[in-house]
Amino acid sequence: MANAEEDSLYPIAVLIDELRNEDVQLRLNSIKKLSTIALALGVERTRTELIPFLTDTIEDEDEVLWALAEQLGHFIPLVGGSEYASCLLPPLENLATVEETVVREKATESLKMIAVEHSPADVEKHFAPLVKRLSQGEWFTSRTSACGLYAVCYPHVSISLKQELRLGFTRLSTDDTPMVRRAAASKMGEFAKVVEVEHLKSELIPLFINLANDEQFSQDSVRLLAVEAGITIAGLLSEADIEQLLLPTFRSAAADKSWRVRFMIADKFIELQKAVGRTITKNHLVFHFCGLLKDVEAEVRASTAAKIKDFCLNLPADIQEEVMMPNVLPAVKELVCDANQHVKAALASVIMGLSPIMGKDNTVQHLLPLFLILLKDEHSDVRLNIISNLDSVNKVIGIHQLSQSLLPAIVELAEDPKWRVRLAIIEHMPLLAEQLGVEFFDEKLNSLCMSWLVDGVFAIRSAATSNLKRLVAIFGMEWAQNTIITKVLSMARDPNYLHRMTTLFAINVLAEVCPPDVITKFMVPVISNLANDAVPNVRFNVAKTMAKITPALDSYTIENQVKPCLTRLYTDDDHDVKYFSGEALEAVVAALEARKA
Repeated sequence: MANAEEDSLYPIAVLIDELRNEDVQLRLNSIKKLSTIALALGVERTRTELIPFLTDTIEDEDEVLWALAEQLGHFIPLVGGSEYASCLLPPLENLATVEETVVREKATESLKMIAVEHSPADVEKHFAPLVKRLSQGEWFTSRTSACGLYAVCYPHVSISLKQELRLGFTRLSTDDTPMVRRAAASKMGEFAKVVEVEHLKSELIPLFINLANDEQFSQDSVRLLAVEAGITIAGLLSEADIEQLLLPTFRSAAADKSWRVRFMIADKFIELQKAVGRTITKNHLVFHFCGLLKDVEAEVRASTAAKIKDFCLNLPADIQEEVMMPNVLPAVKELVCDANQHVKAALASVIMGLSPIMGKDNTVQHLLPLFLILLKDEHSDVRLNIISNLDSVNKVIGIHQLSQSLLPAIVELAEDPKWRVRLAIIEHMPLLAEQLGVEFFDEKLNSLCMSWLVDGVFAIRSAATSNLKRLVAIFGMEWAQNTIITKVLSMARDPNYLHRMTTLFAINVLAEVCPPDVITKFMVPVISNLANDAVPNVRFNVAKTMAKITPALDSYTIENQVKPCLTRLYTDDDHDVKYFSGEALEAVVAALEARKA
């Protein structure tokens, strides 16, 4: 009997010892094993011993507390199901008051998960009082946590308690501490979704307006968080109510003295546009959108510029041209010559998408000159963003109107000192090739693609070989034989061993799209010759390449050319050459045996 009692106490004793250990990692691991300990204890002892222990004794590093908050959110089955969920509230309530923000947020998240499992009676009896206690806490930390719990609690309580909760949220929204008002502003949208419309209009909207105009201690952080809440509220109201109750506040936010608030409006403008509807967008938002495109702060202009395409697409089709031509287009023309590189880069990433909306004539007359200006921009990321989005223009006006200006920009990017820029243009080359056609490509861009194969950066050479494979897929095998295969194989005689290795890398890639007769006739002899190369790195890459192309070859070629070559390499003095040729020989022999079988 005594042994049985000791065994039953063992899990708690181990947990206590580990939680008192000086090693943070050991304490963290013990918290992560809480579910195992709870299973060993059983549901009743977990409720009566483990949870109270955690409630009373946990004071630890933030990462340990965060792990505990996360674990408790999944503890309902371990305490006996939903009817006992309320026993998990005390430790989470404590965690929701700690100083570290991430711990409080995780505790709040777990409290929401547990609240969903409560019956309406338990919400009134246990969860709503918890929300009230947190809301009235002495420290701001508890009050900020409370803001996130109103929405999950409100739908399940009585009318009288709903009134108390609305009053509690009102107090938090007007709290003296900016951190609490920020939390209320960030959670107001969630709360608005569950509050009845009449109370939304009479109580929450005045709170939103107050937060959106929060001037206490110049708290722009409160005002910018209120923007998102306002957009959520707008989605719950009719256009008439939005115009009367919310529009003045949105106008103020779009012209706020703080650039961060204007930036938030710009960042959320498409969501706002969808929430307020067609009429308000046409009558009011277009003006403010164009105003943000001309904002004095570059960050605001860049954020707004990135939304131009989506803003225009979301306009009703019958008013798109009416809105764009006199309003958006003049602002776009100004942005093309903006002094800030990031603004132009943001514009370049979306301006091509305006072509399908504006149609061929307007694109040729108005947008094409802007494309050409951006293609000549001094900053590589601006030019690259234009080239990356050519497909949308190609569908409207065809690529040839752009080609003469396009080529100098491509050449400049291909020779950019920054290798990542060169890499990006390589990745877009197949798209350009497809749009420009084989004749233009061969005349203007073929030599460029071949030059990348001898670039000083390995990543460029590697990407260039992959680029060849994609070009063969576009232009066909006949083009490859006449144009690139001979050039690639001629690099096997280059004095630079890196270029000779690039030949092997290119063969590895091209072999995937070339027919067996081309590989046998043109590639195998070149690979065999490179087996005699003076540089060991070249020789062991020969072994790798032989293994790679073997599945595409016939048995005669393997027996008479591949196998003898690898056998010779296997006797090489260099250890790496011997190792890789041995691996390749095994693969070749296995392939031959499989064919015989």
